[in-house]
Amino acid sequence: MQELLRLIQTRQSARVLFDPGRPLHKKDLQYILEAGRWAPTAHNMQNFEIIVVDDRKLLERIANLRYPTSLAFVRENYRQLSFSEEELRRKKVGILGTMFPPSWRKPNVKPEDIAGIEENPFIKKAIQSSAVLLIVLYDPGRRAPASEGDFLGIMSLGCVMENMWLMAHSLSIGCHVVSSLSAEPVQKELKGLLNIPEHLMLAFSLRLGYPASKIEYLRVRRDIDDCTHSNQYGKRGLD
Repeated sequence: MQELLRLIQTRQSARVLFDPGRPLHKKDLQYILEAGRWAPTAHNMQNFEIIVVDDRKLLERIANLRYPTSLAFVRENYRQLSFSEEELRRKKVGILGTMFPPSWRKPNVKPEDIAGIEENPFIKKAIQSSAVLLIVLYDPGRRAPASEGDFLGIMSLGCVMENMWLMAHSLSIGCHVVSSLSAEPVQKELKGLLNIPEHLMLAFSLRLGYPASKIEYLRVRRDIDDCTHSNQYGKRGLD
């Protein structure tokens, strides 16, 4: 029990370059995929497909796709930022602003502030350094019964992600969600590159590999009493 809890508590996003000279062992990759395969999904629909990309030339081509900056993302991302570790510890939610380019760290960002800037200068090198890139797809034409907006189906995809992430972490393999690949213009190019059928959409992508440097950033969580209500909303904590 304690071992599982510690695995959950120490899981983190590997926002670093990986060692391109260290491939993943096939057996470890199979463990990660097996964990994803057994994730709980709404009505056991298993509405997902996984493309395993480990070809160096293909990873290079994916890395060299154009990743335009989303103004909406930058503006909404700003609301989640703290500008010191002290502030982040006090808030207990969000992330440090130093993880992002300077142009992303100011309020009321205008289009001209980010014109010509890649979504994240780090992303190309990150994909190039990956041992494996997992592209997880789903069919938006299918949905869990009576699930408006397929809320249950989206939750299921999150379970697939978490299972694979925890398994990777248990094997000391770094894992990083690459949200940039899901953006509409990038996804269109990726579909052509990987021969993805038109009716399938990209749910999320995971970089896997062995970190080339130490992962160092402050992680925070709300206390149990901050997010738990006893028997009725507003009665904080556990009785």
